[in-house]
Amino acid sequence: MGKQKTSKSGIVIRRKPLRVRIWNSRGYYLMFLPVLVFVIIFYYWPMLGVRFAFYDYKPVGAPKFIGFTNFEKMFTGLGAAAFWTSFRNTLELSVIKLVITTLASVVVSVFIFEMGNLIVKKVLQTVIYLPHFMSWAVVASIFSLFLSPSSTGMVNNMLFKGDTAKFIYFLADKNWWRPVFYIINLWKETGWGTIIFLATLSGINPELYEAADIDGASRMQKIRYVTVPALMNTIITVLILNLAKVMNMFESVFVTYNAAVYDKADVISTYIYRQTFANAIPNYGYSTAVGLFKSLVGCMLVLLCNWLSKKTRGRGII
Repeated sequence: MGKQKTSKSGIVIRRKPLRVRIWNSRGYYLMFLPVLVFVIIFYYWPMLGVRFAFYDYKPVGAPKFIGFTNFEKMFTGLGAAAFWTSFRNTLELSVIKLVITTLASVVVSVFIFEMGNLIVKKVLQTVIYLPHFMSWAVVASIFSLFLSPSSTGMVNNMLFKGDTAKFIYFLADKNWWRPVFYIINLWKETGWGTIIFLATLSGINPELYEAADIDGASRMQKIRYVTVPALMNTIITVLILNLAKVMNMFESVFVTYNAAVYDKADVISTYIYRQTFANAIPNYGYSTAVGLFKSLVGCMLVLLCNWLSKKTRGRGII
């Protein structure tokens, strides 16, 4: 016999035994099984390797348990300076990029929304979306050619009229790398970011604009007092949701940076990559310790964003 449950209206509901319910829904469980296996193999099984954060684990020799030595090296040891530089760069690059691309997406989406010619609007949307679908390797190659300090570098030739003595190697100059990095991200991601804001704009009540017209508001006043306030909740939501991902920056930096700009460009993910693959005898234990620290910080950011989301939207993200 199954369990009985009484509803608020006094009706007795008899539930079938668990094994019977599983058998009756066996088709759904079979469809879910491949996904479950995939998640376990590629997401949870690798988590067992976290234990090596507490080992001296190198390609030669058996792993040796050393406790928190890897963490001491990371925070206060020989590698502390490079680690803290990468940590600081990660936060600075991610947050500034997030703010800049979000604001640019808002501005572009408002301009597109205000366009009256539907054909021009659709063409412009398509054009600015396209860079998002290009891989970072292709994007880096394109900008490397444009910014090259040689006869093929269009930007240097335009700025200095072919005077090679004045050419700037933008991607290898500590003063120029970050501005160029932000510009590349703007070019690639702004169009994609406008999608969610255009969706919000299309849902604004037209009566608000009609009321503004009756009051004699200009186009700029309608944007200021109707459009922007309607976007604020979405802007805050986008910022909060993306804040949880600030520690995951890797590919955009990896394909554009080099040893000359490590002080300004190196982030935690690229630091882990170099510690693992750029050393003659890598210490996988130390790399795992750095990766574990990165994951813990990312987890705290997710919890923070969840709390902020509850405060601003009334519901969390997890």
